[in-house]
Amino acid sequence: MSDAKSSPAGALSAFNLKRWLILLAVVIPLIVTTLLVVLVLQKPFAPPVNVAEQERALAERIQRVGTVALREATRELQTGQQVYMSACMACHAAGVVGAPKFGDTAAWAPRIGAGLERLITSTLQGKGAMGAQGGGAFSDFEIKRAVVYLANASGGNFPEPLAPQAAAQ
Repeated sequence: MSDAKSSPAGALSAFNLKRWLILLAVVIPLIVTTLLVVLVLQKPFAPPVNVAEQERALAERIQRVGTVALREATRELQTGQQVYMSACMACHAAGVVGAPKFGDTAAWAPRIGAGLERLITSTLQGKGAMGAQGGGAFSDFEIKRAVVYLANASGGNFPEPLAPQAAAQ
């Protein structure tokens, strides 16, 4: 019976090993936790305050979503033909989606009979498949010129609208 497993000295060693393992299982997490707490408490929670940077960031966060794009006020006004060629011709040259064709007197006759103001209102506000033209790349005056050009080429006899400066005089 000199077997180490059955001797009291072997049982004592196993008991001491269990005690050391339990002690280390409690002490090591306590040490790690204490070191982490000390490490966190020694560092500042927020970076130093930079007032100028904070004001810039605030202004960026509360800025308006939309912006205003100002057109050049002194640019040369386009003629009715120029506006027609750049904006109207895509639909009115081929009669796309029911648009009356350029020069088609039969299709334009009822529209011309309604009067120039009705034609201009329909153009600026939109009608049918044609979207509103007001507020786009051209001024309302330029759109009026294009309407007169298109209507006169299709049997109308409307006078050319006066330029805004000439109308004020």
